[in-house]
Amino acid sequence: MRRGRFRPAGAALAAVLLTGCAQSAGPAQQPAAGEPAQGSYRGQNLPPVVDHVRTTDRVVFLTFDDSAERDPHFADLVRAHRLPVTLFLTDTVAGPAYGHFARLRSVGASLQNHTLDHRSLRGLPYAGQRAEICGQQTKLKSRFGVRPHLFRPPHGRYDTTTLRAAADCGITAVVLWRAVLNPGGDLTYTRGNARLHPGDIVSVAPDHPTGLGLSARTERLLAEIEEQGLRVGRLGDYL
Repeated sequence: MRRGRFRPAGAALAAVLLTGCAQSAGPAQQPAAGEPAQGSYRGQNLPPVVDHVRTTDRVVFLTFDDSAERDPHFADLVRAHRLPVTLFLTDTVAGPAYGHFARLRSVGASLQNHTLDHRSLRGLPYAGQRAEICGQQTKLKSRFGVRPHLFRPPHGRYDTTTLRAAADCGITAVVLWRAVLNPGGDLTYTRGNARLHPGDIVSVAPDHPTGLGLSARTERLLAEIEEQGLRVGRLGDYL
């Protein structure tokens, strides 16, 4: 496998106006003017912020935020297709279903950090942001024996303080998304042309009562990915 080079998210990504977890506000919340989105801060190396991986491999990456526990058939789909999906977990949301996520992990899902309480981090003091990120690192280490290296800020909102706290908690990349699979089963893009490209990170929105179920939407997306000559890659192998 050829590992890719990550590509920082653009300085002004368009908002994705969907309800749900990370999708309730698109990844448009960048640091204030003059603050770096990645690089260094007073000599501290900061994790890059990515919505796309620069790679020659024809892969895209499927990510989910605290929603997979709502579909009891999702683990069967992941196992049947050997899908290397990435799940970003919030303790207060996913905690009651950690047993289900253990099953997903056993069939190949990667479990990563989405904070303890799903608070919007941008503007919070350093201590509060560190507690949200490091606290979930500790929870996931205790429950699953894994210490995540990827982090997705709730609603895609972050600032330089978030990157500092993430770095201090052992995070190596902050993951946003270029495309969203909405509850109706369609893809919405935050920037660029309306099609998938190799290296795109896709965020799958939570189910909605009037939409398709998670497994059905994912199956439809897999067919679209295959039609475009792409496949699903393991995000952790590229970041």
